Amino acid sequence: MVTKNKGLHHEIQPRERFFHCGVDGLSNQELMMVILETGTKAVNVSEVAQAVLETSLNLGSMQKLQFPELMQIPGIGKAKAIKLLAAIELGKRIHTYEHVRTKRIRSPKDCAQMFLADLRFEQQEQFICLYLNTKNEIIHQKKIYIGGLNSIVIHPREVFQQAIRVAAASVICLHNHPSGDATPSQDDIKTTKRLIEVGELVGIEVLDHLVLGDNTFTSLKEKGYF
Repeated sequence: MVTKNKGLHHEIQPRERFFHCGVDGLSNQELMMVILETGTKAVNVSEVAQAVLETSLNLGSMQKLQFPELMQIPGIGKAKAIKLLAAIELGKRIHTYEHVRTKRIRSPKDCAQMFLADLRFEQQEQFICLYLNTKNEIIHQKKIYIGGLNSIVIHPREVFQQAIRVAAASVICLHNHPSGDATPSQDDIKTTKRLIEVGELVGIEVLDHLVLGDNTFTSLKEKGYF
């Protein structure tokens, strides 16, 4: 009976503090406890929350957590692992949205700086498109594809279907190289030229294609590839 009350106290405490202090008054561990909701018979929710936080070196690297890694933490099952990954992904999307909404792109550097910090830790290539209006303001963004460790395959229809849907005047494409080397590959160059050709047919200009590395980037347009 004593053990049950002790576990219950650990699970309710952060919620009580939420009503007294607000969500911004909760510690990282308490926020994690609210997400997890419960512990197990072997470990209470406070201990599980602390174990999750200790798995990452810091909050910034938490976005690199993977499902198998979370499943190794005592007290974390499939449901809790999925819930945590969903919360992390939602946080990343909110962060990205706040950076891109109504932002005007004046140079490749403007675009690159919005994503370098987020994509530098990704272990897979991700292809993202920014859709702009006639004032070069971002009106929409979409992650078109997530590929393997070293390559992705992009079909122009996936890029321009979305551009037509949001009535974009132009598009900027970017993707990361998990190796950290921002040098464009031959496939990157071929993909870019193909996108430009299709863009000319549908009347939507491809302004640039950026390759992002470890705190560095390459603009294919600036390098004269098109």
